[in-house]
Amino acid sequence: MPERSRKKKKPTDDPNKTAKRVLDAVIAATEGEPEKNPAAVALGRMGGLKGGRARAASMTAKQRSASAKKAAKARWR
Repeated sequence: MPERSRKKKKPTDDPNKTAKRVLDAVIAATEGEPEKNPAAVALGRMGGLKGGRARAASMTAKQRSASAKKAAKARWR
């Protein structure tokens, strides 16, 4: 039985595949998490913690039921 090469196969000569491979490498090298402003994070969190409860409090029972059905339908889609 012939020995199998442990080297990676040479990429094809297709220029589109080569371009994609190069672009993926460049994107991976330059990607990074942008730093967030702590004050903006705290402000957004404050509003986010209030939002759902405040919205539910202002809705009628029928509206809450319709919203819950819509959310359940979206989860099971």
